[in-house]
Amino acid sequence: MAATASRSEAVKKLQRREAWRRRIPLLPALLFTIVVTQVPFLFSLWYSLTEWKIVPPEPRQFVGVDNYVDLFDSRFFREAVWTSILMTVFAVLLSVILGTLIALLLDRKFFGQGFVRTLLITPFLIMPVVAGLVWKNQMYSATFGVFNWVIEGLGFDRIEFVSRWPLWSIVIVLVWQWTPFMMLIILAGLQGQSASVLEAARVDGASPRATFFQITLPHLRPYLELGVLLGSIYLIQVFDHVAVITGGGPGSTNVPYFVFQRSIGGGWQFGLASAYSIVVVVASIIIATFGLRVLSGLLEGEDPA
Repeated sequence: MAATASRSEAVKKLQRREAWRRRIPLLPALLFTIVVTQVPFLFSLWYSLTEWKIVPPEPRQFVGVDNYVDLFDSRFFREAVWTSILMTVFAVLLSVILGTLIALLLDRKFFGQGFVRTLLITPFLIMPVVAGLVWKNQMYSATFGVFNWVIEGLGFDRIEFVSRWPLWSIVIVLVWQWTPFMMLIILAGLQGQSASVLEAARVDGASPRATFFQITLPHLRPYLELGVLLGSIYLIQVFDHVAVITGGGPGSTNVPYFVFQRSIGGGWQFGLASAYSIVVVVASIIIATFGLRVLSGLLEGEDPA
């Protein structure tokens, strides 16, 4: 018995040593990630507990959770939160719907299939600042914009889109950029369907509509959830489009831009801005947690090649 226990202990030591041997090459990357991400986060957490202004210069004072109390009492912050919610919800849902429709059109063989798919992916590859500038100056402009050129050609007066509908002006650009991302996810789900199941449905006389709602849509549910969650994680942090298209005007200031305004954008209230940032990070972590659970559900039971 003693000899067996000794061998078992030796095996466990070897297994632990082997596990650490495999992890050692990853330690530099892990340490770098911790330094780059977690150290700034800890500093932001500390700053959020202080009152710190540099214009005019004032000594930093510890105020505890007062910044968080002021945060939720601020009408402007609540408006920014509501704007962020509307912007994220509309952009994500419209992107998912349009991405699904385009994916259904592309899920078949046709001449130039690869070229068309590449062309449709292009908007997602454009930098957000460039996309915002193009839409503001080439599409929305009352003087040179394509939309107003069409409107004027139809006999109507020109419209100042950005000033009249600031939120929707941003949402449309986000939908234009993120629809290709959703399309790729849904297209991957469509191509993962069992051909035999679809063929059996056709043989049984199921209509295309019934096949979609009873077979295809349930199959796409995890992919739709993944697209919604990943889109929400990224779009809740939108800053570039707001800064370029509206400059944070009324009705378009979301939480990230609000934090910018309260810090280096002119407010110089770094303690309060840090508290805003912490709230956004916590909200993003909650969304990311659900996203990772959905992703693990997609990969569960998958046989690696």
